[in-house]
Amino acid sequence: MTAAVVLIGAPGAGKTRTGKRVAAALGLPHIDTDKAFVAEHGPIAAFFTTHGEAEFRRIERELVADALREDAVVSLGGGAVLDPATQERLDGLAVVQLTSTPAAIRERIAQEPGEAAKRPLLAGGGVEAWERLVEARRPVYDRLATVTIDTSHRTMSSVAEEVVAWLRDR
Repeated sequence: MTAAVVLIGAPGAGKTRTGKRVAAALGLPHIDTDKAFVAEHGPIAAFFTTHGEAEFRRIERELVADALREDAVVSLGGGAVLDPATQERLDGLAVVQLTSTPAAIRERIAQEPGEAAKRPLLAGGGVEAWERLVEARRPVYDRLATVTIDTSHRTMSSVAEEVVAWLRDR
């Protein structure tokens, strides 16, 4: 078995919310690798502080490998795709890149106080840090994606409907 669809993209683009809706529409489980990490190891930001990014990425790689073996909708953490082994595992799978504009991310962060603090690579840098992060990762996201869908100023339900329609038309 392999994942039915994998959602990748920048932090805050809507991978978790969209993934839950796509999974419900397809009658499949939803696996969020960041949520799986938190369930086993506690908050990502605290883990980063204590153990560092390299150890986080090592564990994340294992969680991603496990998730991709399931017949499920899988939402990957924003940086999971940086790992070469993960990139190989994504080859041939239905990979949807979710994108968003800086303005939409600014709105999402404003609507959810504390959201930026949960994301260690954005802590203290706000939307400007997000933009730098996305720009650095964009070539990897673009290369791995089978399709790209912008989530800016859209409901996650409408994004999920688009993902499901794309999957059915494949």
